Amino acid sequence: GPPKFRLGEAEEQDEIGVATALAWTGVGGDVLSVEVALLEGSGKLVLTGQLGEVMQESAKAALTYARSVISRLGITDRFTEKTDLHIHVPAGAIPKDGPSAGITIAVALISALLGLPVRREVGMTGEITLRGKVLPVGGIKEKLIGAHRAGLKVVILPKENEKDLQDLPPKILKELQLVFVKHMDEVLPVALKGFPEKLQTMVAASAVA
Repeated sequence: GPPKFRLGEAEEQDEIGVATALAWTGVGGDVLSVEVALLEGSGKLVLTGQLGEVMQESAKAALTYARSVISRLGITDRFTEKTDLHIHVPAGAIPKDGPSAGITIAVALISALLGLPVRREVGMTGEITLRGKVLPVGGIKEKLIGAHRAGLKVVILPKENEKDLQDLPPKILKELQLVFVKHMDEVLPVALKGFPEKLQTMVAASAVA
């Protein structure tokens, strides 16, 4: 048969604008990169990588949240009408859908906009709301097995998925550091390298409002 496409390996280094999502395919769990590039343009959002409708909506919600974080931090010049945001999820030939890459897209966007690298050993899954709440997703067992196989060390999961850890091999629970979150404010300091405490307190303070 055709060669199996090799999606899942952790990134080789911390990169700006690249975050790792946990995926759940017909054959089990895997990891996907989400890439964000800022380009000169006219304020458009460009989505590529055969993203289905739900994933596209998820990307738009992630962008709304990212914009609110950036504006709360007083950084608006990156979001002028002269910048296009390009979100790509390789491999382009494989269709992808579902809301569970929402928090990953938000992390990749904020990484690109703040110029802070994403920790390569961190993977994540979770749906995002416009206000940055993190909602539960499916396929947790398969996703964690895929994350472990890919060599990730830390996985960020929705708090409401904490109950879905039964049946997981003990080795995986021992070797992966699991971080359960309810809001993106808890995701950014774990996922972004050098996310300054000052920003953390500013983001947290404004999230309460």
